[in-house]
Amino acid sequence: MKNLRILTITCLLGLLTIGYSQAQNLRSGVKGGLNVSNLYIDEADDENPRYGFNIGVFTQLGDGAFVLQPELNYTTKGTKTTYGGDFFDGEADFNLNYLELPLLFTFKLGDGADIHIGPYAGYLVGSNFKSSDNFFSTDIDLDRDNFKNFDFGLSGGMALNFDAISVGARYNYGLTKIAESQEAKDLLGSSKNSVAQLYVALNLN
Repeated sequence: MKNLRILTITCLLGLLTIGYSQAQNLRSGVKGGLNVSNLYIDEADDENPRYGFNIGVFTQLGDGAFVLQPELNYTTKGTKTTYGGDFFDGEADFNLNYLELPLLFTFKLGDGADIHIGPYAGYLVGSNFKSSDNFFSTDIDLDRDNFKNFDFGLSGGMALNFDAISVGARYNYGLTKIAESQEAKDLLGSSKNSVAQLYVALNLN
């Protein structure tokens, strides 16, 4: 974990430093916002969403209408479910937290908007299960060995640029089955990650 922290800090500084050296219409800075995540097996849907967050840094590299936008983000994923009967009801959250590196091909519509599409790779840094009902509350850290360390998928979205601020929306479609151990496979089957994001970015260029 110490080496991971050093690598993360180095990447953050590198992304920001590279961004400062680019042309004026390229953007570089920090971003954060809302995640609406779920797990899917065959087709992604909006049932049982879990609300979380994303936060990170980004930069744009290149020249002209097509540029490359690498990012380094901390992002929450997972799902939520409700349960109960005649006498009680409750809610359970299955949480997965990733350090994620999207590499986005960006089409710039002038200075006013960007369209993003490309792959992402994520590294699992934490997992837990929380539940609460009328009588009890539970918060359990889950062994990461139950899940795949790496998550891969596709990202797509767009951002509207307002001088120093951008407002964007993005969808991340996971291609990796997250379960690793047999116990996790029995519970989650072939589930993959699905995340919709809304975010605000601060341009530091």
